[in-house]
This record gives sequence, C-alpha cells and structure tokens, in this order.
Amino acid sequence: MAFRKAAKRTALIGGGVLATFYGLSELSAYRKKQPKWARLAHVEAVEQVKMPYRDELPSRQAQLSALQNTEEFDVLIVGGGATGSGCALDAVTRNLKTALVERDDFSSGTSSRSTKLIHGGVRYLQKAIMKLDYEQYMMVKEALHERSNLLAIAPHLSAPLPIMLPVYKWWQLPYYWVGIKMYDLVAGGQCLKSSYVLSKTKALELFPMLKKDKLVGAIVYYDGQHNDARMNLAIALSAARYGAAIANYTEVVHLLKSTDPQTGKERVCGARCRDVITGNEFDVRAKCVINATGPFTDSLRKMDSEKNPNICQPSAGVHIVIPGYYSPDNMGLLDPATSDGRVIFFLPWEKMTIAGTTDTPTNVTAHPIPMEDDINFILTEVRNYLSPDVEVRRGDVLAAWSGIRPLVTDPNSKDTQSICRNHIVNISDSGLVTIAGGKWTTYRSMAEETLDKAVQVHNLKAGPSRTVGLMLEGAKDWTPTMYIRLVQDYGLEIEVAQHLASTYGGRAFEVAKMAHVTGKRWPIVGKRLVSEFPYIESEVLYAIKEYACTAIDVIARRTRLGFLNVQAADEALPRIVELMGRQLGWSEQKQKEELDGAKKFLYYEMGYKSRSEQLTHTSEITLPPPEVERYKKRFHKFDKENKGFITTVDVQQVLESIGVQIDENTLHEILNEVDLNKNGQVELDEFLQLMSAVRKGHVSDSRLAMLMKTVEESLEQREPVSVDRSGGGV
Repeated sequence: MAFRKAAKRTALIGGGVLATFYGLSELSAYRKKQPKWARLAHVEAVEQVKMPYRDELPSRQAQLSALQNTEEFDVLIVGGGATGSGCALDAVTRNLKTALVERDDFSSGTSSRSTKLIHGGVRYLQKAIMKLDYEQYMMVKEALHERSNLLAIAPHLSAPLPIMLPVYKWWQLPYYWVGIKMYDLVAGGQCLKSSYVLSKTKALELFPMLKKDKLVGAIVYYDGQHNDARMNLAIALSAARYGAAIANYTEVVHLLKSTDPQTGKERVCGARCRDVITGNEFDVRAKCVINATGPFTDSLRKMDSEKNPNICQPSAGVHIVIPGYYSPDNMGLLDPATSDGRVIFFLPWEKMTIAGTTDTPTNVTAHPIPMEDDINFILTEVRNYLSPDVEVRRGDVLAAWSGIRPLVTDPNSKDTQSICRNHIVNISDSGLVTIAGGKWTTYRSMAEETLDKAVQVHNLKAGPSRTVGLMLEGAKDWTPTMYIRLVQDYGLEIEVAQHLASTYGGRAFEVAKMAHVTGKRWPIVGKRLVSEFPYIESEVLYAIKEYACTAIDVIARRTRLGFLNVQAADEALPRIVELMGRQLGWSEQKQKEELDGAKKFLYYEMGYKSRSEQLTHTSEITLPPPEVERYKKRFHKFDKENKGFITTVDVQQVLESIGVQIDENTLHEILNEVDLNKNGQVELDEFLQLMSAVRKGHVSDSRLAMLMKTVEESLEQREPVSVDRSGGGV
C-alpha cells in the first residue's frame, strides 16, 4: 500500500515536471510572438482610440433621452454586469453607436458578489495538467493575460496579492511547488511576482494565525485582487464617457423584431424598454442586440423564442466577511482541498477578511440569500486552518452574501448536458447574440470575442477591438502617493484620503471638493457616515453623479459598506437617505420606502437575518448559576428601581453619574440591537440571552454588552467608557 502511494505521488510530480517543460516551450514561443505588444499595450490603445472623451458624465435623464431619441444604434447590450459593460466599452471604442440597458443597477448581480480575485485559476491549471486538457490550459493562459491587463488599466482599484498555500505533508511540497511554478511559467512575461517556498518558521511569521500542528512549510504565489463592484462601474462609466448611452433601472419588456426582406425571416431589431423608476416605456432600435444578462441569460433567450433551450445552470457561491484580525494585512490563504473537495480562499479585503466560496446548485433569482449552512461550512473550513488559539466565532461574521455563477452548456454541442468550462457566444436564428459563462477576470476578452462575432454576423462597420491597455475611469491621473495631496490640499484624514484615492483614482479630487467642513480642528473636511469606516458624506452626493438611484446602490456598490459590515451600513442608512432625498427631491414617503427597502436588502441579501437570528426570543440561557447572578448584578446597576427592564433614560443616568456623555440617538441604536420585541426597552431575560449568546460565540460585537461591562468597572475605577464597535467578545 505504501509503495503504491509513493509511486502515485512520484507519477504526479513527474507529470508536473513534464508539464513544466511543456510550459517552458510554450513560454518561449509566447515571448517570441508578443513581448513588445505586452509592454506597449497602453500606448497602442491610447493611439487607436481617437474619439471624444466626456469630462462631465451625462445625467441619467440625458442618457434616457439619448436612448429614446436615437433613430437606430449599431449595438444594444442588455445587462450591466462586468461582461455587458465590457461589451459596451469594446463597442463604443470601435466607433459603433452603442446603447446599454440594465434593469437593476450596474454590478447589482454576480459581478459585485465575487471572491474579489483577478486570477488565472490555479485549480484549472491543475486539472489541465492532470488530465492533459489543452482547452483548460489555454483558458488559464488567456485569464493570466487578462489578469495582467486589468491590473494595468485600473491600478487604483486593483493590486497584486500574495496568497499562501500551507503544506501539511512532506510529499505535497514538491507536488504543489511544481504546480505553482507552472502557473508562473504559463503567465510568462506577465507573471506578477515569482512564487517561493517558505519554511514552517517563516510561514508562521508571515501568517501567525496559521495552525502550527504538522505544518511542513508553505508556498506563496501571486494573483490580483480588486474592488469588483467599483471595477464594474469604472468599465460602464468609461463607456459612457466615450459616448455610449447607458441606463440602469431600465428593463427590457420584450424584443422588437422585423422581417428580413431578403430571407423572409424575423430578425431582432431592438427592444421595448421601461424606466423602472418612472414606469415610462419606449423603444430602442438597434442593428444588433447582445444578451449579456448573466444568470438571466435564458429569460432573454425565451423572449427571443420559446423554442430556445435553457443553457444556464446556476450555482450559488456564498462568501462571509469577518474582522481583519483573522488574517495578515497583505497575505491571503488558499485551502486547496476542503472537506468536500472544494477550494476555499481566505483573503484580506478592505481591511476586513473575506472567506469563500461555496458551490451549490440554485434557482435563478435577483435576490439570492446566504444560507446558514453555507456560512457554517465556511467557518468550519476556516477553523481547520487557523491556530486553536484563534477562536473562530459565528458572531464574528459581519456580513455574508450569495452570488449566482452562471455556468452554461453549449446549445451547439452534441452533449447539451455537459457544462462548458469557459464561456460561449451563441447566435440565435433571429440574430440575438448571447454571451454567457466565463469569469470576472476574462470579461474583456469575452467582450472582444462577442463584438467580433456581432460585427461579422450583422455586417457592422467596425475595426478591431481597442480595449487592451485602455485605461478605465479614474486610472489616468492616479498615483500611489496622490492621497498625500488630498490630505494636504483639502485637510482630509489620511485613512479617508487613501480610501478616496483607491476608490475613485484621479476623480477623488472631485469627491473631496464636494466634502463639507467638519467644524473641527482636524479633519477640516470629510464627515464620516460611520466612525469605523472611511466613507464620507460627499461620496453619497458623488454617487448620484455615478447614476446611483437608490440607497442600496450607495451602500452596496458605490461604497462597499453593506458588504463589509451590515450593522454599520444599517446605522448609516438614515443619513444616506436624507442626503439623497435632499439632492433628488424625495418626499417623506419616498424616503421611508428607500430606508425600508435598503434595510430589507441588508436583512436578507447581506446576512443581517442570519446574524440577528443568533439572538432571538427562543435563544436559550445556558449560563451557569454563578454567571447568571453576576450578570443580574450588572443589569441591576442600571435597573436601580428593579423594574425588570432598562431604557435609554436608565443608561443615560448611570453614564452621567460617572461623567460620560453619549448621544441619545446612539443610545437608542445600542439598545435596539438587543431589544428583541422592539418595545423600546431591554428586559432582564433579553440581557441574559445576549450574554449567553456572547459566551457561546454566536454574538461578538454587542455594544450594549461592552458598555455595561465597562460601566460596571468604571463605577469602581472611574475610568472613561468606550462604546466603539469592535470585533471582539466580552
């Protein structure tokens, strides 16, 4: 048995070595063909795209007018995700008259719910080597080229990220090393940084949270990371600045068709659209219609013809966000083989830690919900790789979301049940062009292939794609040190300035100009929406210029607050709605609807429901008798009249007795987190349920629990009280 295992491992490593030599030969050929092209991509793109570039974005109303009043577009794209926006940018820079409609917001679907990686796919390369699959190999090679391009054209939104692959068996070290080196070699001259091997000691030095037991060493390789929703928006806004007519919250009611006089066949010639906000309907005519609707691919195909077969097989991927202290600031982790054979990434992102993803069949929906079982699966896998000293608690999950990955089958394939590993471009009998499948990283090459096909099939007058090296929104004037100018010129906090620079790039100065004076000595401008995050009020106003129409657009896609901490997003909502209402002229009723809609989004789609259910009316009180007495004693320091409950007045009185002032609205928020029956007071049982949940790790950042503990100590020591939210327990 031992001999067979050893022989198998030797064969695997030997196969990897052979693949490495194959990769070297491919690399040599690649370098002979394309060295200058890779280096001069940006220069070539700038020289080729000689067309007007709008410094001022047209308003959404102006874009709708263009859609309604243009006699005929060359191309109408349906879908404002990464692929649809990429198609719009590719089309408009070929000098095609371009339109794009999206029934929700740009990046509202799968494109904002990814793992945030720009990668070639280490696991795909492993499959390519093990199965000698040339198609998968070429897919990885293409993705690695696109990775390099995307990092170059949006440097403010993306950056290389080292990812550690911990090794716990000696034989795996050469096996994984060969595979990762092959990954570097396939990337060729576009390799971000060379991978390397770490000893156990060095691995623990760089990733101290890692489980030490049986650790042999680690391998570190590099991939890219980005802010996916902002990247999607940058692509769409770039298309708009080059002249594309784009509109979010504009849905397709049905496709328009006309009879081809030469063939007598019906051809798609546009779409009947509806402005979701006003209900106004209008026709948009186009020579070519492109279906780039991701998971909703089949819906538009059925609009074209009920006979079109379904090609989308949706799969749900859940991610969770936990506090930043779970991972180093600049080092990710890859679990290559989870308990059920999947891959889990564990990555630093926006000063938090993101973990995922799952991969389970699902139904297509516009509002996917993260399930508790998936959240717990990810937490269990994370526990397997972290030190026992690090207690991974359910209560530390600050946000969770589910994205629907649109896996597709090729309708032209003999085996229609077989999942296509890459993407497909399909032309229906009526001329509808469908682009489906693929991955975030390859959005640009997918768009290029789609437009090439559209130009060919519909006889459009256009040249080749010009998007390789074409800088995206905000990239032009960005530098790694531009945040210093924001601090010096406007008096912004350093953290806020860094955030604006990495989010808006060269456009950050426009956001800074809109910032209000704080009235403090420092910072001079830039009022934060919530204290823990660098998002400021002027971003809400700028978001409207970026076509934000709802509060959800702001918390989920213009800022990423809803993806980072649902509770913080919930607290910021009233002010966001107030600012948007003032700018857009919303009535009180409209503001209430916006607030309720955004809260519902956080509750269901961003994991607030799963989070809040950790503390419910049915939560058991599982504290030992001594602790029950200790917490009762703490509670009665606030409930001095033995009413059995406390209110904001009770808490305020105790705080005043130790010389501490807390804003009344803040106190209401703190108590409301624990007030299960929402009667404006916290009963003793509710408090004991809270403390029991805290002890079990189901709740970890209750401000009331921390406040009452600190006040109890301060009553004896008279020390200042802190009520800042933290990721820790009590």
